[in-house]
Amino acid sequence: MSKPSNCITVAEARQLQDNWVATRAVDIERSMGSVDTREFLFSVDELQQFLDYIKTSSIGSQKAGVRIYFAAYDNHTSDKATVFLAPTNGITAGSPNNYKLEPLNKAVTGFPPTNY
Repeated sequence: MSKPSNCITVAEARQLQDNWVATRAVDIERSMGSVDTREFLFSVDELQQFLDYIKTSSIGSQKAGVRIYFAAYDNHTSDKATVFLAPTNGITAGSPNNYKLEPLNKAVTGFPPTNY
């Protein structure tokens, strides 16, 4: 299998991460009073299982997509950031979420965060 056409270079990824840290992480830390999580790890097997779940459970002729949401816990265990991956019906910006399928969460998070 060949590399996807929308891959970016390591240098571009580092710059994007640096931009996020410089423009958002400082304000989040100031607001929360502590460093927040900002990187999340899913195993390839978990992602493949989730993609297979979406492919086999989606109904209709439209291609399914995955939308990634920033989120945050608000409970006695954690107030840290998280992400969840939500199935969509379609692959355009306006594609609706597929609420018949459950999102993926529970990634491993680095704390303190690991810079790219």
